[in-house]
Amino acid sequence: MPFGAHKARQLRERLSAGPLWEDTGLVFTRENGSLINPDLFSDDWFNRHRKAAGLPSIRFHDLRHTYATLSLSAGIPLKIVSQRLGHASIMVTADPYQHVTPQLEEDAAAKVASLILGQSPMFPTS
Repeated sequence: MPFGAHKARQLRERLSAGPLWEDTGLVFTRENGSLINPDLFSDDWFNRHRKAAGLPSIRFHDLRHTYATLSLSAGIPLKIVSQRLGHASIMVTADPYQHVTPQLEEDAAAKVASLILGQSPMFPTS
């Protein structure tokens, strides 16, 4: 289901619940806005919904790695990503979740090259 459709459905649920709506501010909630018990999210549940949505085969836990990798690639500080994953320390996040992507490799090489070749504010070319 596209995000817009999900958002519209959740708005309908909110209107239907009226004063019983619990505004948690979360994207995925029960019909009355309350928290979904995390124990309901099993691998079987995830695989059924993943297949129904036509998504490729991944493990439910892979979503954490994807979230962490995309967040870190976008420049979100490691401390923030670690807290959002519920880790007690950034060390728990850093090794298993901070994956080096080809784009990160290219960005790092380009930054070092610009420093060496003098194409940065630190080393003006004129």
